Amino acid sequence: MEHKELKELIQGIPKAELHLHIEGSFEPELMFEISKRNNISLDYDSVDSLKKAYKFNNLQEFLDIYYTGAKVLIHEKDFFDLTWAYLKKVHSQNVIHVEVFFDPQTHTDRGVHFDIVINGIYKALEKARIEFNMSFKLIMSYLRHLSEEEAFKTLESSLPYKHWIDGVGLDSSELGNPPSKFERVFKASADYGYQLVAHAGEEGPVEYIWEALHLLNVVRVDHGNRCLDDQDLVQTLVEQKMGLTLCPLSNLELKVVSSMTEHPVLKMLEKGLLATIHSDDPAYFGGYMNENYYETAKALNLSVNDIEQLAVNAFEISWLDNNTKGLCIGKVRSYFQQFKS
Repeated sequence: MEHKELKELIQGIPKAELHLHIEGSFEPELMFEISKRNNISLDYDSVDSLKKAYKFNNLQEFLDIYYTGAKVLIHEKDFFDLTWAYLKKVHSQNVIHVEVFFDPQTHTDRGVHFDIVINGIYKALEKARIEFNMSFKLIMSYLRHLSEEEAFKTLESSLPYKHWIDGVGLDSSELGNPPSKFERVFKASADYGYQLVAHAGEEGPVEYIWEALHLLNVVRVDHGNRCLDDQDLVQTLVEQKMGLTLCPLSNLELKVVSSMTEHPVLKMLEKGLLATIHSDDPAYFGGYMNENYYETAKALNLSVNDIEQLAVNAFEISWLDNNTKGLCIGKVRSYFQQFKS
């Protein structure tokens, strides 16, 4: 398929994005706009100089600049503007369902109250539901480089907004911060009715994925690249119909893979894993959903069936109710019929 045809095919797919950190969608232009509005200086003198800093050798180098950018977010309007900019962008790429991560500790540690953060984000999501007919779920992440005690405080802060929050996740610096560190707070989160996911096996070893399954009792694994190192784990993931939310351009930028041709997502599909594609932190990693689909399809020479399977899998492992899930999968299947004549 020609590149232009491939881009057109991808544009038209009804898509679900399940692995997106809202703070990671902070485009440099908006960052500068909000920094001026709040009279907070950045360490960069222009949008261009900030963009040039978006070159990373590993996850930690990215996180350093990610947390620097977040410091300009102070008011509810800032969180609304950040979220609304992301939602407008993905609406233009035919994303019809989003499950969005937010990192309250990134902000509460700076003295920004939990209610300011969640009100801004939630109001933008509601606006997208009304204006774009876009469905959404909200996932609160615990920062794994902080203590479990700090995570418990965040859980406590979230309870007045429990009706807005669908689940909890685990992100930030993976190496040296295994899922087992958060076993108690995940159990407590489940007791409050939150669904559970965790980043595991991105930079961390395959053992972290086992821990996420057995100790945290997650319902899907974010990233999970390293699962292919262990055939018993692959079999377990297939049997449990455990979804994996892969982020190809993120993996490339953070040196999880050395080139897109080495990305494991096609091997995962071939093994029957419920692999999916998402953008992670698109402002920093060079692409939103369409760019991730396109670059992956091009590098791995994905067939139309492979691309369809990735789109179907995303709705399959989403937290939509079964009826809505079926309708969305029907839309995907119907869309792809025109490419199979």
